[in-house]
Amino acid sequence: MNAVVTGGTKGIGKAIVLNLAENGFNLAVCSRNEKDLQNLKTELEEKHPNGTFMVFKADMSSKAETLQFADHIKQHWNQLDILVNNAGIYFPGAVHSEEDGVLEQLIETNLYSAYYLTRALLPMMIDQGNGHVFNMCSIASIIAYPNSGSYSISKFALLGFSKVLREEMKEKGIRVTAIMPGATWSSSWEGIEHPQERLMKANDIAKALWGCYQLSDQAVVEELVIRPQLGDI
Repeated sequence: MNAVVTGGTKGIGKAIVLNLAENGFNLAVCSRNEKDLQNLKTELEEKHPNGTFMVFKADMSSKAETLQFADHIKQHWNQLDILVNNAGIYFPGAVHSEEDGVLEQLIETNLYSAYYLTRALLPMMIDQGNGHVFNMCSIASIIAYPNSGSYSISKFALLGFSKVLREEMKEKGIRVTAIMPGATWSSSWEGIEHPQERLMKANDIAKALWGCYQLSDQAVVEELVIRPQLGDI
C-alpha cells in the first residue's frame, strides 16, 4: 500500500505519516527542509525496516517543484492508495491591510499545490479504479476567521476544490474527503499564549483520517469537522 503526504515532517502531516507507516503503508513525503526530511526518513526506517520511504525536497508553492515531486513518485510507483494534500502556510492579516502578494502566496501553497499534485497523480487511481484523496482544509474553510483574510480565502477555495473533485471522482471509485481541523498543536503555536490543553493533538487528526480510510468502498466521509472540546480558539 502506498501513500503520499505533502508537508509531512511536522505537526499534522508528520502525525499522519507516522500513523500510516504503523498501518503498513509505504510513504512518499515532501517538505521544504532537507534536514527534516532526512530525520523523518531515518525515524521511519528504524521503526519499520520493511517499509519503503521516499522523501523529496519541494516547495509546494511552485508548480514546477510540485510536478517534479509527482514525477518522482510515478517513476517509482504504479499504484497509489492515499494522497494527503496537507502542505499549507498561514499568514495573519486582514484583506484591507495585509501586504500585497499575501493572497498569491497562500493560494499557491494552500490551493494550487493540491490542484496540481492531484491532477498529476489521479491517473494512477483512475486506472486502478480506487484510491482516497484527503484535502487538509480548516475550520477557516467554513468560517471567516478574524485576522485571517487571505488564509480563509485560500481554505474556502480548497474546500471548493474538494467538493468538485468529490463529484467528479464518485463514479470512478475514488473517495475524496475534506478534513477541517480547528486549533491543533504544532510548532507553529510555540510562543503563543494558549494552554496546550485547549488545542487538539496532531495525532487526533491522523486517527480521524485513518478512520475515514477504513470505511468500506460503499461509504465516504465527504467533509469532517474536528474542533477542540472547549470550542474554537
